[in-house]
Amino acid sequence: MSTAPALGRVYLVGAGPGDPELITLRALRHLQQADVVLYDALVHAELLRHAPPGAERIFVGKRGGRVSERQTAINEKLVEAARAGHHVVRLKGGDPYLFGRGSEEAEALAAAGIPFEVVPGVPSPLAATAYAGLSLTHRDLASSVAYITATESPEKDASSHDWGRLATATQTLVIFMGRRRLPGLMRALMEHGRSPETPVAVVQWASLPRQRTVVGTVADIHERVAAAGIGTPALTIVGEVVTLRDSLRWFDNKPLFGRRVLVTRAVDQAGALVARLRAAGADTLCLPTIRVEPPADLEPLRKVVAGPLSYRAVVFTSANAVRAFFDELYAQDRDARALGTALVAAIGPKTADELRARGVRADLTPTDSRAEGILEALLSVVQPGDKVLLPRAKVAREVLPGSLRAAGVEVDVVTAYETLGPDQETRAALRQALAADADEDGLPPVDTVAFTSSSTVRNLLDALAEDGADAHALLAGRTLLSIGPVTSATLRSAGLEPTLEASPHTVAAMVELLEHDAHTKTRST
Repeated sequence: MSTAPALGRVYLVGAGPGDPELITLRALRHLQQADVVLYDALVHAELLRHAPPGAERIFVGKRGGRVSERQTAINEKLVEAARAGHHVVRLKGGDPYLFGRGSEEAEALAAAGIPFEVVPGVPSPLAATAYAGLSLTHRDLASSVAYITATESPEKDASSHDWGRLATATQTLVIFMGRRRLPGLMRALMEHGRSPETPVAVVQWASLPRQRTVVGTVADIHERVAAAGIGTPALTIVGEVVTLRDSLRWFDNKPLFGRRVLVTRAVDQAGALVARLRAAGADTLCLPTIRVEPPADLEPLRKVVAGPLSYRAVVFTSANAVRAFFDELYAQDRDARALGTALVAAIGPKTADELRARGVRADLTPTDSRAEGILEALLSVVQPGDKVLLPRAKVAREVLPGSLRAAGVEVDVVTAYETLGPDQETRAALRQALAADADEDGLPPVDTVAFTSSSTVRNLLDALAEDGADAHALLAGRTLLSIGPVTSATLRSAGLEPTLEASPHTVAAMVELLEHDAHTKTRST
């Protein structure tokens, strides 16, 4: 006899105001355990990557001015998923209970007998004021705050706001979803006693690199916002605390604030570059032009790993090579001890870090993160007749193995991985990103393209040239940021001059160089 599955549980989770790093640890833990995720339009896409690969992700809209799933349909989906025994996460922007209709969903779950929990999120007013350089309260300026929404239930016959009291009841007033009704809202405040000279700030896309802030007064803020082209989502803050902005602003003063950088590095390697760019205030668009895959024929690598590693040196030219080599080593139930007394060399600090994570400290890590740098270091310690193992990408420069062989060194080159171009979906996204002046949310166009290898250059140009498009025209006028001379040479061979070249050849140096460039341009203007 079949039995019904045990009831699942629904977690009403606040995703925070926008910045994906503002999600709470508890929220993240439930997201990582989810079977089903129902998410809103304002939830950062990066958060969805924390859900398990097999989790069902259901978009339910919920953004002012856009087509959205009806609330009753969302409630039904939550109940249905829980009755199927799933761990269900309802991921909502900001906090579930602060104008997020989370209480309505909780009521529907309670009525259906579905167990649920609520995980609070960082509310958008806290982020909007903190990131815009304001403060909801201040000992000298404001000791009271009121939150109101400009969008009420359509079932109400009239607004429940008592403007006669609300206009002056608190020193700080935060208005949700009021962008489209801003003239009428400000008029209501003035008609009910709020001074026309009261400072007002409107903050769009709070806590994100695309954040925009316009400051004015109750009398003129609607004109200033319209002139600046501020859209939704946006919060309106009314009160003397707005005068704090000049001294408290920090987020939009970051060196790369307002810059939008296309990151072309492989997904599993882009994290460090993206984190540094975001820390400097840049908006990042991650569209990898390379995919790292196991080689079509794994047998040569398997054979090398399985046999006695009787080499004078093992040379790793990338973090990908380290991962591929050790993955095969572990698959054969072996570990770093298999390297024996071989000298271990790494090109660049990132490759050395990848080795260190596996319990191996590189004996050689030259400051010049190119084949030329590791070659000079190797030739000082190897002798003619010595054997060197070089696990690397299927397609790579021949400078290192060729020069070693010319010096009488025996070199075994084994393919550890392959780098492939982007899939069709990513290729289309790359063309769209570089062809558009701005996206539907008003994001500025990409002004910088970061290249971290020759492969990223070749594959991007190949993707852009599809359907007869002019790749050079799509890149014209943008800052082309190169990680080093090899990548720069590839750009030049394609008829493109790198704008900036990092030295040393690391992602940290790339970001520092971009910051310096931004600072120089700011001073010159």
